[in-house]
Amino acid sequence: MTIQVNLDLMLVKRKTSSRELAAAIGLSETNLSLIKSGKIKGVRFSTLNAICTYLDCQPGDLLSFEPD
Repeated sequence: MTIQVNLDLMLVKRKTSSRELAAAIGLSETNLSLIKSGKIKGVRFSTLNAICTYLDCQPGDLLSFEPD
């Protein structure tokens, strides 16, 4: 089971940069990069909420499940 992070795609759709998003939600660019790459074990709901609020999207727009 694999969770895919589609944050890059949503950033392109919303015509915004990682730097703008990180600054807007109070997250370091390094931590946002780790989220985008999927190299983290989990994301706080407060962080997910901030991302979704800024990008005007749903969590399902950012994350998808890919069976092995």
